[in-house]
Amino acid sequence: MQKRKLGNSGLEVAPLCFGGNVFGWTVSENTAFDLLDAFVGGGFNFVDTADIYSRWIPGNKGGESETILGKWFKHSGRRKDVILATKVGFEMAPDKKGLSKKHIMASVDESLKRLQTDYIDLYQSHTDDETVPQEETLAAYQQLIKDGKVRAIGASNFTPRRLVQAIATARKHGLPSYQSLQPEYNLYDRQGYEAELEAICRENNIGVMNYYALARGFLSGKYRMPSDAGKSPRGEKAVATYLNPRGYAILKVLDELAAKLKSTPAQISLAWLMARPGITAPIASASKLEQLLDMMKAANLNLDEEAIKKLDQASKY
Repeated sequence: MQKRKLGNSGLEVAPLCFGGNVFGWTVSENTAFDLLDAFVGGGFNFVDTADIYSRWIPGNKGGESETILGKWFKHSGRRKDVILATKVGFEMAPDKKGLSKKHIMASVDESLKRLQTDYIDLYQSHTDDETVPQEETLAAYQQLIKDGKVRAIGASNFTPRRLVQAIATARKHGLPSYQSLQPEYNLYDRQGYEAELEAICRENNIGVMNYYALARGFLSGKYRMPSDAGKSPRGEKAVATYLNPRGYAILKVLDELAAKLKSTPAQISLAWLMARPGITAPIASASKLEQLLDMMKAANLNLDEEAIKKLDQASKY
């Protein structure tokens, strides 16, 4: 499989990233092992998680996803085969949040322990923290890189203004710069990324690993009427957000192309993202093996100009 360079990090990743947000939420430990075995066994090497996953579940405290991944690394012995991305910044407790040097330094050791590894390939600022000078945050990452605990750094959920400031701060002070960005981006949700962030990332060679690549499952064709809301924990939000004339227009083209190419709407949606200039690897989650195997086929699906044009037209904003 053709790997892609992630910014200027030196990391090379497959064109699809597995989203570990489902581990410890809708995916049990045993199922997670099966999914990871299939994903890495299929030639893919990019997995994304975060310390906060999945704190939102009653009874969870955060770190569940990292813990499951760590157990899989130990069980499978395949740590070296994975480009591991995790994140810091969201609130783990009232006194454990943000991007201060103190919190980053404490959090990375906690993540490493859960992940049962001594290094993180890509450590990301999960959300911006305007209460902390960016120089402090980047200096903390510089120390972690020097210590060998982190190979490269990335940003998630940054506004264009703050991303530009971070790039300028790194250059001014000789600090590590963000090599990746995680924005929300898919066939339906285009404007937030394309309006400004896309140009910034392409001009600065920042790799893009976009989340909600399938629009909470909507672009897989799972939700086609209001009564489909109960199909998954994300169903209600997906139905409320995407079931409208524009959403139906996108589904129509996805269905047509899927039939023509003997593919599926999910594969077409991911292939469209993979073909976008500047996109390194869309992030997609799966709770069932058949879902994952379907998505993995997108990496070998090349859409022609006519197909891309039809999708662009149906999803224009």
